[in-house]
Amino acid sequence: MKTEIAEIRESLKNTLEDFLEPLKVRVNKPSNFEVNGTIEAPQGKKMVKGIYFSSVVPKEKDVRFYFHPAYTHPEEFENISDRLKKFKKGKSCFHVKYLDKELEIEIKQMVSKAIDIYRKDGWLD
Repeated sequence: MKTEIAEIRESLKNTLEDFLEPLKVRVNKPSNFEVNGTIEAPQGKKMVKGIYFSSVVPKEKDVRFYFHPAYTHPEEFENISDRLKKFKKGKSCFHVKYLDKELEIEIKQMVSKAIDIYRKDGWLD
């Protein structure tokens, strides 16, 4: 089980990096890792070059995993496990305090599902 902030950050960052084909890195700093889409897509009321997708932000007691698809398509992410739900604060932010294999797999599946949804909506290549 991963409990160190640096380990959790690295694991979440690696998960997002596994999807760099339809996503691109927008910010890659120790304080923030952010990925966006690569094509023009609607974000709010305007069109942007690459819709915001997700960020990994380490804090003192946890790592914040900001997952925009949970905001844009909340009904698609209602059935996450109770363990992952415990980390969820608000509509699209997870305060990750630890990771084990099951949580890592679930997060990777959640990201993969979001990629499929955004592609279907024409928001990702």
